[in-house]
Amino acid sequence: MKSIFLLSLNKLKKILAFIDRDDKMIIALNNKCNFKIEEFLTYQQELNKIVDNNLIVLCPTSLYLSVAKLDNIKLGAQNTSCTKEGAYTGEISASQLKSLNVEYCIVGHSERRKNQKESNEEIKEKITRLLEENITPILCVGETKEEREKKQVEQILREELAILNDINDKERIIIAYEPIWSIGTGLIPSNTEIKEVINLIKTNYPSNKVLYGGSANEKNIDELKKIREIDGYLIGGMSLHPEKIQEFLQKLKK
Repeated sequence: MKSIFLLSLNKLKKILAFIDRDDKMIIALNNKCNFKIEEFLTYQQELNKIVDNNLIVLCPTSLYLSVAKLDNIKLGAQNTSCTKEGAYTGEISASQLKSLNVEYCIVGHSERRKNQKESNEEIKEKITRLLEENITPILCVGETKEEREKKQVEQILREELAILNDINDKERIIIAYEPIWSIGTGLIPSNTEIKEVINLIKTNYPSNKVLYGGSANEKNIDELKKIREIDGYLIGGMSLHPEKIQEFLQKLKK
């Protein structure tokens, strides 16, 4: 009788854990190339004062991963290498990230696609390396303003997401929709446009969480949170300001 009770209790804990996880929104904070070390340590102290029921992931510059001491926040990275260990000067492998307790990693950000000329095939390799280390990839996809004006949004997203089709355990990947023309500009698509894209992604990848990014902040969250299909947000500029993050999270609750 005791063993049956314990088994039932364990099953119940797993069910409750799944429900708890499923109900949480994912708030990923991308610090990009910001903060000197003293600034980061002060920022981290302020960030640790935030208490929230949602899943918050901090992605600092890779230099600070080893000094990150987070209380209620998960640790993420902004990038990883396509390769494993070896003679790859300047690269940071998924296994090295894992050794620093990194649990999430951004891949395919538009800034890297543009500035580092990252291809879809390279991004696919990065995702594979991360999954091998049980690190959750956050895959960024999105269109340019020109592509939107030419009504190529669906085509671009299908091309960027096609890399998932040959990946095992692809349901573990978080997809972040970031219209490139919106990043850092303060401009965002209409709720209808965002909803259309989120639904397109979820129709093809129904098991994946989908975030919205691109100028999401404490000023527009009241409008964005009306889109029930969004599972969370990838935050850039606002991530540098703990007080704005707190305001964003408070408004998200209302």
